[in-house]
Amino acid sequence: MRALYGIQGTGNGHLARARALAPALREAGVELDFVVTGRKRQDCFDMDAFPDFDCFRGLSLALRKGRLRPFGTVFGNNVFAFARDLGKLDLRRYDLVISDFEPLTAWAARLRNVPVVGVSHQCAFDHAVPKVRGYRASVMVMRHFAPASVAIGLHWHHFGQPVLPPLIGRLEAKRPLPGKVLVYMVWEPLDKLIEFLRPLATQCEFIIYTATEAEHAAGSITIKPLSYRNFHRDLQDCAGIISNAGFELSSEGLAMGKKLLLKPISGQYEQLCNALALQALGRATVVDSLDRDTLGQWLELPMPQRVAYPDVAAAVAGWIAAGRPVALDELASDLWRSTDLPLVWDADFGERLRFGLLA
Repeated sequence: MRALYGIQGTGNGHLARARALAPALREAGVELDFVVTGRKRQDCFDMDAFPDFDCFRGLSLALRKGRLRPFGTVFGNNVFAFARDLGKLDLRRYDLVISDFEPLTAWAARLRNVPVVGVSHQCAFDHAVPKVRGYRASVMVMRHFAPASVAIGLHWHHFGQPVLPPLIGRLEAKRPLPGKVLVYMVWEPLDKLIEFLRPLATQCEFIIYTATEAEHAAGSITIKPLSYRNFHRDLQDCAGIISNAGFELSSEGLAMGKKLLLKPISGQYEQLCNALALQALGRATVVDSLDRDTLGQWLELPMPQRVAYPDVAAAVAGWIAAGRPVALDELASDLWRSTDLPLVWDADFGERLRFGLLA
């Protein structure tokens, strides 16, 4: 089997998930080529897992100072360039397209009648998983952005739906260092983050990963350039994570037993839903602004129990390589039975949250 793997390059979560799934697919006998969209080639880093990848502009969301900009999203995307790239993409040598919320390969495959397997957190929103009310335009975009013949949705809990556990790489957690906190909020201004953390930096080791040229210090706060390898080395022994409410990093945090302090991107539907779900599962402190009192209280929280998710990458890769021999809901059931899941979904609490902070 030969497959074209399309990866949405906006943010780093889709690439992190592909770094886990691509080796498993190769081990299962699938030959892979890669397309990355939504990011300039010069902004891609640590791409060894995707040799000779093609890079296109694709479609992406416009964000400014941590807030979604709807007009920038609409007018910032060049639909004519997208249509041109759609016509240039040659799928004749592929048996299958795998899309992690990547629109160019997904739409090219649909137009050419090539099967598309969607593997993403966004696919979970086709089901009755926790969602905030409203955001109809975002719901429509998510539904049609990257169409798939078979959609594999990923989430932290099954919620009684045929979704799979998170697809994350093999993680080795070390004994956490008290006070070591990893900060990943690339959509927030760096000076604002430093101002927020500085009063508590004498008692904690804050490490901020952001778009900077070289490692440097801001007082007792360490600023590091984006790096997949270095980031995960710091992730291994940190006690907590401060970030926006993206899916993949939160998944790694749950799997490694890290405390989570999350500020969802304002107006970003998926992140608001993620924050709602993690709050109702009792596994994150969620804020709508960088509040120092909340930070101090969060730092005092005990370490949570890790969630032992199974090897979803190997299961999905084997399922794809074998020609999808069982129904998706059966695959989901098998994987959840193999999950040590110390998470309890409080549906009533989740419903009340809709009318609170995240409504």
